[in-house]
Amino acid sequence: MVLIGMPGVGKSTVGVILAKVMLRGFIDTDVYIQTREGKSLQQIIDEEGLDAFCKIEESHIISINCRETIIATGGSAVYSEPAMSHLKKSGILIHLYLPLKSIEKRLSNFGNRGVVMKSGQTLGELFNERLPLYRHYADFAIDCSGKDHDDVVCEILSKLKGYASRILC
Repeated sequence: MVLIGMPGVGKSTVGVILAKVMLRGFIDTDVYIQTREGKSLQQIIDEEGLDAFCKIEESHIISINCRETIIATGGSAVYSEPAMSHLKKSGILIHLYLPLKSIEKRLSNFGNRGVVMKSGQTLGELFNERLPLYRHYADFAIDCSGKDHDDVVCEILSKLKGYASRILC
């Protein structure tokens, strides 16, 4: 099972809780990339550039082969069709959604968070660019507005009942 969405929606936190409840492993692809590269995401972006970072991210995501694992991707993973296709083969993709205003309130450390965005691009522009991609790849979406992490996990578990035969990763 794979959680996708904008930075700040709670993919990592929800992923950890979901993994505990479902007795599964958990991988945060941002942490995975940092560990494998020996650098923070922001360092990779600063040193290599956005395009190179996206290729590095794609390569690491494609290298993940797991079963019975919850995966939380970085928000930029949706830019890679090969990475998303690989994840889709592994299981259900769930888009965690929050409105832009809520994301703006949550992102206090935006400048050093390792967010893939073009120079001069606003968070609103990034949101509008990525939202159609999240919708395209997701099997379903969860609106996280006004919900705590436990509420989001319960809603995911409820929706998963219809996907029982596809819960591989």
